[in-house]
Amino acid sequence: MLTPILAYLLSVLLLCRIAFSQYSSDQCSWKGSGLTHEGHSRDVEQVYLRCSQGSLHWLYPTGAVIVNLRPNTLSLAAARLSVCIKPSRDSHGANIYLDRAGKLRLLLREQDQAQGKVTCFSIQEGSLFIEAIPHRDISKRITSFQYELVTERTGAGAGALAGVEPQALSAPCQPCSDAEVLLAVCTSDFVGRGTIQGVEQEAEQLSVTVAISRLYRQKTQVFVSGGVRVRRWTGRVRMPRQCGVRPGPGKGDGDFLFTGSVRFGEAWMGCAPRYKDFHRLYQEAEQSGTNPCHVDTD
Repeated sequence: MLTPILAYLLSVLLLCRIAFSQYSSDQCSWKGSGLTHEGHSRDVEQVYLRCSQGSLHWLYPTGAVIVNLRPNTLSLAAARLSVCIKPSRDSHGANIYLDRAGKLRLLLREQDQAQGKVTCFSIQEGSLFIEAIPHRDISKRITSFQYELVTERTGAGAGALAGVEPQALSAPCQPCSDAEVLLAVCTSDFVGRGTIQGVEQEAEQLSVTVAISRLYRQKTQVFVSGGVRVRRWTGRVRMPRQCGVRPGPGKGDGDFLFTGSVRFGEAWMGCAPRYKDFHRLYQEAEQSGTNPCHVDTD
């Protein structure tokens, strides 16, 4: 025979099990269903995600979900983080707002999400408020997107980041400072020495074919090897079309040092100085002991 306390504990465990079957969150991603809000169409669910990247999938949206995106560490650099979200092309059923102290600003309308375009905003601008659009039919709807936390380039204002593309956060059309170049070599998703082989203009950006003679680092396979006996890699890197890039080594002799980031599976160019300029800068920093990391430049 169950005691009252034991019966209470079992009931709590059962409720927790039901709750986890309705909502699934691993601190990086969240999955939920509006069917659990049946009869409570004005319910608002709070979600906390603490990873640098993840996703949200909300089936049959009903009511609203507030998504609090937070870095897993607290530091001064966290204040300069931006959030980039990329909706799935079949995402519909809700509008997405920015919520700051109860004030809502429309970020993505339901019909805009089908384009699958990346939208970025400063993390200081607030949380995501995802509000379901009432529907009378019972057809399947899902609001879905991926997100990534990225670091803003120094000097980028928070207000200027709302609604911008991810490449704008690193401002690749503008020359990087000496400090930014040295830091980019240490922190970028890919770093390599090479030349630009071709440039193709797409709808909203340039697709740049890059040939790498020396690959220092790549977190994902941006550049593909030409073979075991051929120390050469090739790959495509995206840039804003207003950058006006041309094939070849550029003005003067020498290769470039390519650095950049990978956002939602796509490589974007960051700092890209001429290699000889980087080499001179690196040697000066090494002699003065101000290098943030070691790079084998021999």
